[in-house]
Amino acid sequence: MDKDSTRDSGGSKNISVMVKNVSLMYNLSRQREERLKEYVINMFKGKLFFDPFWALNNVSFKLKKGESLGIVGRNGAGKSSLLKIVSGIIKPTEGKIYTQGVISPMIELGGGFDPNMSAKENVFFSGAMHGFSKKYMQERFDAIIEFAELQEFADVPVKNFSSGMGAKLSFAIATFIDPDILIADEAMSVGDIGFNLKCEKRLEEIAGKGATVIIVSHYMEQIKKMCEKTLWLERGNMMMFGETKEVCGAYEKFMAERSAETGS
Repeated sequence: MDKDSTRDSGGSKNISVMVKNVSLMYNLSRQREERLKEYVINMFKGKLFFDPFWALNNVSFKLKKGESLGIVGRNGAGKSSLLKIVSGIIKPTEGKIYTQGVISPMIELGGGFDPNMSAKENVFFSGAMHGFSKKYMQERFDAIIEFAELQEFADVPVKNFSSGMGAKLSFAIATFIDPDILIADEAMSVGDIGFNLKCEKRLEEIAGKGATVIIVSHYMEQIKKMCEKTLWLERGNMMMFGETKEVCGAYEKFMAERSAETGS
């Protein structure tokens, strides 16, 4: 499938994100080869067997510019897979994606850095990866470092950072490049309570400027506070999409009933 076959015109300049009948299939190996040699031998012998696993099944929704979407669901529901498809990191097996504007994905906070580079060098490296000039990133550098609370560590190699420090830097970079679409997977799990509140406020500021924000979170109160619309996924299937209060209410009822059934 070529890149263009997964894209759609969207039909409106006001549409920021459109997911149309999107499905994603993974091939899961039936056996485990402990060594590469065993894998290669079995591959040439035709003894590798796979089972199809549909991580997403016929998911569709539209978001207008400036709308915020929360995605909820249990572990393994397909939330992260959907974010990766919208971000353009992976292609859907079926269906089409339409996005309009600069996308800033925060799917693996702290990932994507060169560990041997300093925080400062990684700011410019990340900017270049997104297609931004050195001048553009220089204008935002002080704000990024200050927000990440790394003023004293700007020249320290990232390999010496804690996971929390790396995540803070990743969040700051992603949110200070003025994205049109911001995609965040558990972004509010960064740092302590004070920094979490600062992250919430930053996301609200971005949405207030007209950007579309899509977040995955297991914290319902954050979804209710920050998102106008919510998508509920269950084992790759779209259970509900609509107003946050209604969808979160149905999801919380489902989880309560399931907990009562299992006694957990």
